[in-house]
Amino acid sequence: MVDFGELARKAEGLVAEHSEKIKDGVEKVGEFVGNKIGHDKVDPIEDKVDGFVDGIAAKHKPDVAGDASPATPPQETPPA
Repeated sequence: MVDFGELARKAEGLVAEHSEKIKDGVEKVGEFVGNKIGHDKVDPIEDKVDGFVDGIAAKHKPDVAGDASPATPPQETPPA
C-alpha cells in the first residue's frame, strides 16, 4: 500500500532543497503570463506560491545542531 504521508514528506523535502530554483521558475512564468494577461492578475498568485514554497522550506531548515533532516513529529503506530 502506498504511504502518502511518506510521499508528501519526500515532496516537501525536495521543495525545500530546491526552493530558490522553484521560485525563480515561478517568477519567469509569472513574467511571461503577466505580459500576456496582465500582471495585476498574475502577481498575487506568484506571491502566494512564493509564500507556500517559503513555508515548506522553513519547516525543513536544519536545526541549531546542524541536522539537515526535517523536523517531523513522531508517527503513531496504529493499534494491532
